[in-house]
Amino acid sequence: MLTETGATGLAAIAEDPGGAVIALDFDGTLAPIVADPSAAWIHPAAPAALIRLAGQVARIAIITGRPPSTALALGDTPEGPDLIDVPGLLILGHYGLERWEGGETVAPPPPSGLELVRNELPALVATLADGVKIEDKGRAVAVHTRNCADPDAVLAALREPVARLAERAGLVVEPGRKVLELRGPGMDKGRALRALLAETAARSVMFVGDDLGDLAAFAAVADSGLPGVRVCSGSSEVAALTEVCDVVVDGPAGVVALLETLHKSITSRDQ
Repeated sequence: MLTETGATGLAAIAEDPGGAVIALDFDGTLAPIVADPSAAWIHPAAPAALIRLAGQVARIAIITGRPPSTALALGDTPEGPDLIDVPGLLILGHYGLERWEGGETVAPPPPSGLELVRNELPALVATLADGVKIEDKGRAVAVHTRNCADPDAVLAALREPVARLAERAGLVVEPGRKVLELRGPGMDKGRALRALLAETAARSVMFVGDDLGDLAAFAAVADSGLPGVRVCSGSSEVAALTEVCDVVVDGPAGVVALLETLHKSITSRDQ
């Protein structure tokens, strides 16, 4: 499936790659969703595909809920190249609050309410089910239920108490695929992408995502007034995303294939 809007966006990127911003989520997009988030290694062919595109487009960016350092660590491949080898790569971590570029990281202090969450969340989840995993991201804390016997039921049971804890801590809750993330307010992937498009003076844009947190970035593409493509790294878990995207691809392997196709399309027009 490719919408007319998506076809127009892809054509604009291929015709004028120097004005194109290619932005992607990390988990579920460049790396598979796995039971242990610390083992979500990038697809081995993804860095090479990004390197080829980086020499053609205005900017390659990763916009993720992860810290940039984690995305870079999980961006290593068995034989290389690695994510860090992508020329001019920009990583906007923690939904845009933390910026990594050229080996330098700029970020505000973590929200003070995280200490309350770190102190109280373990006891809260322990009363509900076995298998719940707490992931401390430094500037956010995530609760994963993927390893529970009934992940959806546990996630539903967690929503209200986690929301109450977040409110007390002055944080917001970002729902996702078998996960609830408590993080600071005031930033999302849509705001991060809008700022990037303005900074780059972009003339076209592609955003690739797989989860509810990517809806804001999809909206930013649609609202930008630029030729744009919203790509869903397909999952039956997130129907809300597939309903508003321009094209669905089959997970990280499908994302890599799309990047390769775009690279070849740009190359053929340059010849």
